[in-house]
Amino acid sequence: MTEFFHLMAAPFAACLVLTGIHAYLGLHVIERQVIFVDLALAQIAALGSTVGFLFGFGLHHSANYLFALGFTFLGAVIFSLTRFREEKVPHEAIIGVVYAVAAAAAILVLNRAAEGGEELKSLLVGHLLLARWSEVGKVAAIYGAIGALHWLARRPLLFISQKPQEAFARGMPVRLWDLFFYATFGFVVTSSVEMAGVLLVFSYLIVPAVCGVLLGRSIAQRLAIGWAIGALTSILGIAASYFWDLPTGAAVVCAFGVVLLAVFLAAHFRA
Repeated sequence: MTEFFHLMAAPFAACLVLTGIHAYLGLHVIERQVIFVDLALAQIAALGSTVGFLFGFGLHHSANYLFALGFTFLGAVIFSLTRFREEKVPHEAIIGVVYAVAAAAAILVLNRAAEGGEELKSLLVGHLLLARWSEVGKVAAIYGAIGALHWLARRPLLFISQKPQEAFARGMPVRLWDLFFYATFGFVVTSSVEMAGVLLVFSYLIVPAVCGVLLGRSIAQRLAIGWAIGALTSILGIAASYFWDLPTGAAVVCAFGVVLLAVFLAAHFRA
């Protein structure tokens, strides 16, 4: 057990950090009904990383991080400008198209680079097992700063997420708030994808938030439930990864699937 705690302490701390910010952002995503925006932004960040890789920077090089961040901010601008008061086309459809194009473009870019398949796999599953305490601390500081900004702007952000039509009617600068939301969201996703990969980041965003919506009534209840679910699932996934010798990221994603199924059953029988 001593070896287990020594090897898995940093990955578990990384999972807790991911849970803290992503469970909160997931509540906004569900209210906005843009479920795949995290996956799209994560894929855009991955596309930026592949472009940086093609220019000769390693996937974990600081310059490559700037490539990913720049591409993600571009995606944030696209998502904020395509939000209209009367949507003839659902915003989710535009997000889906952006995701598909970004994924295809990443494949085309990696096709021009040696060892492209391995780099694509790294972008999907990350390097959670190899996370270092310095890396966890850096990501925690970034998420803490973004969390503080969202706390200060919590009232307009939540109002726009829950009642967008009323926000437009009141004359609120909805697109500017959307740009703020998606830009800070993109900052989070870019940092998360570098460490945890696209699939795990999506799981941390959606599953705790869905569990919170199923079991809680108020925003505070849903957020508390989401944090608890994220922490519990992280423990289960990391333990399964260690004792059964499984890839850590994939094990945690599968653990999220099992926990979500259990929550669905619990909510059904409670109803």
